[in-house]
Amino acid sequence: MKKLVSIVLFSALGGAMTLSAYKLFIEKPQVVIEKSIKTNPAVVNTTYSKNAVKSFENTDFTVAAEKTLNAVVHVKNTSVEVVRDPFSEFFYGQGNGVKKFSQVGMGSGVIISPDGYIVTNNHVIRNATELEVTLNNKKVYKAKVIGSDSKNDIALLKIDATNLPHIVFGDSDAVKVGEWVLAVGNPYNLTSTVTAGIISAKGRDLDGNGSTDSFLQTDAAVNPGNSGGALVNSRGELVGINTAISSQTGSFIGYSFAVPSNIAKKVVEDIMEYGNVQRAMLGVTGGGMTNEYANKLGIDFTEGFYISLVNDNSGAKKAGLKTGDIITQVDNIKITSFADLTGYLNTKRPNDVVNVTYLRNGNEKNTNVKLIKYTINTVTTLGLGLENLNKKELNNLKIDNGVRIENITNKELLYYGVKKGYIITSINNQKVNSVDDVNKIISNRDKGEVLYIVMRNLNGDLERYIFR
Repeated sequence: MKKLVSIVLFSALGGAMTLSAYKLFIEKPQVVIEKSIKTNPAVVNTTYSKNAVKSFENTDFTVAAEKTLNAVVHVKNTSVEVVRDPFSEFFYGQGNGVKKFSQVGMGSGVIISPDGYIVTNNHVIRNATELEVTLNNKKVYKAKVIGSDSKNDIALLKIDATNLPHIVFGDSDAVKVGEWVLAVGNPYNLTSTVTAGIISAKGRDLDGNGSTDSFLQTDAAVNPGNSGGALVNSRGELVGINTAISSQTGSFIGYSFAVPSNIAKKVVEDIMEYGNVQRAMLGVTGGGMTNEYANKLGIDFTEGFYISLVNDNSGAKKAGLKTGDIITQVDNIKITSFADLTGYLNTKRPNDVVNVTYLRNGNEKNTNVKLIKYTINTVTTLGLGLENLNKKELNNLKIDNGVRIENITNKELLYYGVKKGYIITSINNQKVNSVDDVNKIISNRDKGEVLYIVMRNLNGDLERYIFR
C-alpha cells in the first residue's frame, strides 16, 4: 500500500516538473496588443423650413378659441306636436282625442353681427313654435326666424341685443386639406365646448343625389348639439357651420361635416336682401367623372364634370359649351366632381358671370358663362325639387310628358331608391306636364286622399309609389 502511494506521489511530482519546464523553456509568451481606433462619426446635413416651424407653433388655438367662444350660442327649439286619437274621439266625442306634446330640441348658433343676427342649421329650428337663445354669459333671449334654406340647411335668426361678440366670415374656398380647425358648440347641452382637428376633405356629397352638396369634412369631434355651431380656422375666422356627423351610433366616431362659410354667407345675404335664396345654374346636365365613366366614354380623364346635355337658352349654350365637354375649373376653382361644381355655384346668383375651363377632344378651352336663374321648384308635400322638361329633353328621353326630380329631401323616398333624374309622369292617373300640374293635383285632392305617383327611373322603367 505504501509502495502504491509513493508511486502516485512521484508521478504527480514528475508531471508538475515537466509542465513547469514546458512553460518556462518551450512555450512562447502570448502577447495581447490593445489597439485604439479613432473614428469620425458620420454627419447628416439637415435643413428645416421656417414655415414648418411656424405651422407647429400655430397649433396653439387659444387666440382662436377666445375669439370664438363668446360668439357661439345655445339654441333651444320648442315645438308642439298635435296627435289625434280616433278611438277616443269615437267614444268621447270630437275633440276629446286631441293631445298635444311638447318637444324640445337643442343645437348651436353663431353670432355674425353685433346687432344680434345668428346663423344656424335649418334642422335645428325646424317646426319650432318657440326659440330661445342662451349666450355664453348665460343671458337668455327669445329669437325669431328671419329666413331659412332647407337645401343648404342654413337658417338666419335675430335676437334683440346690441354690442354682441361676433365671428367674421372666412373664405372656405381657400381652406386646404390638412389645415387645422376648431369646432365650437354645445354638444349634449354642454356649453362652450371646443374641439380641434384638421380639414379631412372638401366637396363631400353625403346623400349622393345632389340634395346636400360640398360639405367640408373634418375630424374635429362633433356630437349631437353641435349642429349650427362654428367651424373656425386658426385665425378665428368662420369657415363652416357644423351640420352632420357620420356615425351609426349617433355620436362622433371620426368624421363630421360642415356647410362651407361661402355658401352660408351667400344664403344669409340673400335672405336679408331678397327674402329668399337666389339660385343660379350653368344650364348643363351631367355628372362627375369616374374611372368607369371614363372607360365607357373612351377617354383618359377621370376628374371633372362631364356635360351630357346643354339646356336651350342657357348661359352655357350661349357660351358655346357642348355635350361631351368636361368642366375642370370654374373661376380657378378645381372641379373634380359634381359636388365641387354645385358647391361653388351655390355661392353665386343669377346673372353672375363665371369663367369656365373645360376639355374638348383632349384640348383645354376657356369661356365666360352668364348664370341663369335656378328653375327647380320645391314641392314640400313630396319632399322633392322638380324641374320642367322642354320638348327637346322629352324627345331625348322618348316620353310625351313629365317633370324631372332634381332634389330629394324626403328620406323615405331615398330609402326606397328614388334618385335624382327620375321623371314623374302621372299622379292619381292624371298626366303631369309641369310642376304647376303637380302642385294643382296635390292642392285639389280630397282630405286624406292617397297620392298614386308613377315615376320613370334611370333605366326607363316605370315605378309606382303611394303617398298618404
